[in-house]
Amino acid sequence: MPQFTDIKGLVGQEFLVSGPTLLTQQRINDFAAASGDDQWLHTDPERAQRESPYGTTIAHGFLTLSLLPSFTVPFFRRYGVGHAINYGCEKVRFPAPATVNCTLVAHFTMLGATPAGPGLKLLVAATMNADNQSKPVCYAENVLIVFPA
Repeated sequence: MPQFTDIKGLVGQEFLVSGPTLLTQQRINDFAAASGDDQWLHTDPERAQRESPYGTTIAHGFLTLSLLPSFTVPFFRRYGVGHAINYGCEKVRFPAPATVNCTLVAHFTMLGATPAGPGLKLLVAATMNADNQSKPVCYAENVLIVFPA
């Protein structure tokens, strides 16, 4: 079983590929309600079919970004992480739209791990791909601080 201190050994490696996640209209609508961003491009399938260059609704970029932590939780628990704090992002880009009903998969690479009190400050690159796009729908370099259980 991996230990908390083993996380430092992951620097430079892809350490996780998420399982596939279906991006539903309901998830997009829920995010629109929570964020207050209810543009028709996200929430009106009929209008999006008529007027959008994508022919359908698309997810908010920040919705794709917000999914990233949920993919890492099971991995970090295996390494003895008790809790994590999202410290911010060094870089975020949304190179392609995530259209409704696409399947998302994220790849995570450990870019850095430095001591932070009793925890570790991590820099993690995440690239989220959709099954119907040639470019990623989200790329982020996340900074988080993880603490042992």
